Amino acid sequence: MNNKNLNCIIIHGCPPDKKKVMNLKARYDKHWMPWIKKQLTERGIKTETPLMPKPWEPVYEDFKKEFEKYSVSENTILIGHSCGCTFLVRWLGESKQKIKKLILVAPWKIEESASELKKAFYEYDIDTTIKERVGEIIMFTADDEKEDGKKGLKMFNEAIGGKVINLKGRGHYILRDMGTEEFPELLKEIIK
Repeated sequence: MNNKNLNCIIIHGCPPDKKKVMNLKARYDKHWMPWIKKQLTERGIKTETPLMPKPWEPVYEDFKKEFEKYSVSENTILIGHSCGCTFLVRWLGESKQKIKKLILVAPWKIEESASELKKAFYEYDIDTTIKERVGEIIMFTADDEKEDGKKGLKMFNEAIGGKVINLKGRGHYILRDMGTEEFPELLKEIIK
């Protein structure tokens, strides 16, 4: 893979409360994201991990405003984690942007017990034409992911297709579940 013209943007998930992100400044550096950013940067792939506004109370328009500060092209790899997947799929459906790869890690699409604010973020029709504008779609799940996470993965996969990778013991792909910041399987899918 020629990395010279590639860029990667990673959109994090939505922590349950404000305390989980209070010490972060401008970029998101939790779970596997610092490790993958370092690996990609060393390989010449410009990688951004923006901190999305108030992710404990996600508002699509606010995420969109922050996200659109970054350059997205046919040479871009977009990676979402949890609700970051929800945002990216919606944005790709609305923008009709062509990209190189879309990678969804522990995609989440269901917020049944959530506030109206969160429901407005999660509930939308997935644009099935996304698959026509994305070079490759990959989705990571785990055997021990929560049921709503498995349902979310199924919803995304049925709508836009893609390769599903089911790893053992990774839970929701957060540090507590994985037990490590390293995510070599993701790196392999990005650089192949």
